[in-house]
Amino acid sequence: MKKKLIAVVTLLACFAMVLSACGDKKSVAKEANTTDTWSTIQKRHRVIIGLDDTFVPMGFRQKNGDLVGFDIDLAKAVFKQYGIEADFQPIDWNMKETELRNRTIDLIWNGYTITPERKAQIAFSNPYLANRQVLVSKKADNITSFKKMQGKTLGVQTSSSGASLLDQHPDKLKKYIKNQTPVMYDSFNNALMDLDAKRIQGLLIDSVYANYYIQHEKDPDSYRTLYGGFTGEDFAVGMRKGDKTLKKKIDKAFVELAKTGELQKINQKWFGTDKNNLIKATD
Repeated sequence: MKKKLIAVVTLLACFAMVLSACGDKKSVAKEANTTDTWSTIQKRHRVIIGLDDTFVPMGFRQKNGDLVGFDIDLAKAVFKQYGIEADFQPIDWNMKETELRNRTIDLIWNGYTITPERKAQIAFSNPYLANRQVLVSKKADNITSFKKMQGKTLGVQTSSSGASLLDQHPDKLKKYIKNQTPVMYDSFNNALMDLDAKRIQGLLIDSVYANYYIQHEKDPDSYRTLYGGFTGEDFAVGMRKGDKTLKKKIDKAFVELAKTGELQKINQKWFGTDKNNLIKATD
């Protein structure tokens, strides 16, 4: 009888803990959707930006450890207008929305693609950069079309927009690859090393990353880039839905940076003469 009583009490305690956890999650979600944190950010003179610090050329570490990139320069320029320091915090890209919701970070800013699934969870700034998913391979493998990936191994980054598109449109590429299942990577760096080592034959990757990486390789002509049938996408800054003032401040700064030419200078620095990726800032 005593053992049964202990079991019942333990079960009730576990049930109470589950209910409490559910309540906490709902409370956190509600706060993220309703709380405007701009005044807090102003008071501390610092905004915390979450990023994957291996995403060339948006935000990445140089050999000396310095954090550089297009998004690094752009974020600093945006918050300089408001006297606020941009503090960059590397995060697990697979947990980015959770980090934002839990207020570990204030923004997701790192070549972050607008998708319907993400818009259901968070708010986005106006887009600032155009991107698309491309298939990168080595020319020696003679992959001249998505169909030529038949039976070959494809790499893709975990929780990336490329991974989502691969699942959403399986007839475009997924149906051809080995076992209809890609190899998942935490970072594009590791995936590209495996591509060079011939452990995979193709990599679905952001065009901004692919173009920059290939341009800086010893033998750029050894790579082939295919655009295939995936539609273009836009990069924007992700934030909690309650941060309406923060969104307005970022969008306004984009317009000002475009007017002064600073946005174009940053684009020139990281992408050279290619201006096709830069989206015109609008009010």
